[in-house]
Amino acid sequence: MDDVRQDPAASPFSQIPIEITISVGKARPLVRDLLRMKRDAILPLDRKVEDPVELYVGDKLIARGELTELEGDQAGQLAVRLTEVVDLQNGL
Repeated sequence: MDDVRQDPAASPFSQIPIEITISVGKARPLVRDLLRMKRDAILPLDRKVEDPVELYVGDKLIARGELTELEGDQAGQLAVRLTEVVDLQNGL
């Protein structure tokens, strides 16, 4: 039998939408500080603005990228420019 590999994008499952979570960082406030937070409070994260964001499907890291803003008809829409992508040929 021939070892024919099919294009994963040709799978019927490739038409199913999935949710990707974009992680920009984590905050670790004390509970007392969290309870005192009000509107306009600033919650510091463990990352800098220029640090890459991480893209996850479930708990699997699939890519890294940088935040950007779309232009034209979608001006102001937040987006991610991918800078690193994991090989997903063997699935998620």
